[in-house]
Amino acid sequence: MNNIKYIGVDDLDIDLFESQYVVPEGMSYNSYLIEDEKIAIMDTADRRKAEEWKANLTAALAGRKPSYLISHHMEPDHASLIAEALEAYPEMQLVCSAQALKMLPNFFDGFPFEGRVLTVKEGDTLSLGSHTLHFIAAPMVHWPEVIMSYDDKEKALFAADGFGKFGALVNETDDWACEARRYYFNICGKYGVQVQNVLKKASALDIQTICPLHGPVLKGEALKEAVRLYEVWSRYEPESEGVLVAYASIHGGTAKAAERLGELLREKGAKKVVVSDLSRDDMAEVIEDAFRYPNIVVCAASYDGGVFPVMHDFLYHLQIKNYQKRRFGIVENGSWAPSAGRVMREMIEAMKDCEIAEPMVTIRSRMKAADEELLEKLAEAIMA
Repeated sequence: MNNIKYIGVDDLDIDLFESQYVVPEGMSYNSYLIEDEKIAIMDTADRRKAEEWKANLTAALAGRKPSYLISHHMEPDHASLIAEALEAYPEMQLVCSAQALKMLPNFFDGFPFEGRVLTVKEGDTLSLGSHTLHFIAAPMVHWPEVIMSYDDKEKALFAADGFGKFGALVNETDDWACEARRYYFNICGKYGVQVQNVLKKASALDIQTICPLHGPVLKGEALKEAVRLYEVWSRYEPESEGVLVAYASIHGGTAKAAERLGELLREKGAKKVVVSDLSRDDMAEVIEDAFRYPNIVVCAASYDGGVFPVMHDFLYHLQIKNYQKRRFGIVENGSWAPSAGRVMREMIEAMKDCEIAEPMVTIRSRMKAADEELLEKLAEAIMA
């Protein structure tokens, strides 16, 4: 990318992205500068890193004045510094979608945007000189105002939150998929149809570089693999063979049943079995695994006439992320009036195209010999 400069910043101090996702490797807030007869700034950054971003921008401009600030996505981790940038460069125009224009007062109350905003829609173009930006509507990937842009000279797609991942660039590894998967299913997972729509549009373009708003710039084989995975993920298809066993245990009885079920699944030839403790493991990572594999067994203790809350939270997360096309198994535990299975079944049945394998296994406090037989039958049904 001869005329595209990176001016983004790493955030190594953040503990929770969006106040819910643990990011031990930090985050990157990506921003770019296209150098041409007219200079375009591609997004800003999170206010947490305002001074660093402004310093990067000043250095890249080297005394020149930008003509445009392109805002692909209004979320604060990318757009917090719009007003400050417009104040610093009074002749610069903000370029965004009409939906983003409506959102501007929500974030910048009282700022005089009149005469400073150029709205664009699907199919519009913006000439910078030798570079022309082609705008692509990407509503609900993952906010309604999102646009992407394609630079026809550099053959680069500025993909907003698409193809992003958790982690600061300074900590980047070769394993893009690991944190990109967790990012996708938790940030964009609900919007598979919308992602598919954008992928269809992108397939008509000669894209040699993807510039996301989080994570590394993608080229070559890394780009091809990222697009392949997005095709799989956005269709809600399993990526790998295997079984997730997710459990919510109060005093350890349910945990032992889940661990034993994991052993039985391995004995019966499961290529991969992941056993996760919903009370202690990262919820976002367990959700990632739920989408990754075709089979999932939920094991939970009964609680207050329902299900232990962390299991309810887990299944609720799957529901709101549009979870579908999977086979479930159910293991419940209850010392006097088991109720967890009923609640879990109701929540699963509300999901699209999800099958429940039988038998549902009911444990009474601690596993007995008869429970072992039922667990084996459930393992066989899951592996069928």
